[in-house]
Amino acid sequence: MSVVETERLLLRPLAGDDFDDYAAMLADPDVAGGLAESVGTSPADAWRSLATFIGHREIRGYSHWAIVEKSTGRFAGRAGPWRPHGFPGLGVGWCLARDHWGKGYAAEAGRAAVAYCFTELGADEVISVILPSNVRSIAVATRIGHTHLRDTTYRGQEVHIYGQSRPGTGNPPPL
Repeated sequence: MSVVETERLLLRPLAGDDFDDYAAMLADPDVAGGLAESVGTSPADAWRSLATFIGHREIRGYSHWAIVEKSTGRFAGRAGPWRPHGFPGLGVGWCLARDHWGKGYAAEAGRAAVAYCFTELGADEVISVILPSNVRSIAVATRIGHTHLRDTTYRGQEVHIYGQSRPGTGNPPPL
């Protein structure tokens, strides 16, 4: 999986060395509670979550990246392509530590992830699965070009599916 650079961010593969920052991010109940992939806030929960993303990369060849601020080298969160077993399509997602909220990093990383899905993975459609209560992620989805496609149940939770088709395909997203 390649490293992706944006204007302000370095998106690189998640690694074991990210654990302390990753665990601190998920220890915030407002961060963990906004995720459609339910995770807890304990260090053990963070370990399982990080291992899942790293394992996903080994199985699929792609996964979420660590989001690193270019200007400081600080870990800011994770974002990237994602399609675990049972997921309703090739997705992109994002999760940022609270002290990085409001900087536009989620949209910047989300746009890079969508582009990666279309150019590197050959996707015709990219989706994001978002809890209805997560208005911040809904706003990010809209900023990266997603539109609301449908509602469904995923892992026992009601979720919104936002998404977009590959530019120029003329294929509208399924309803």
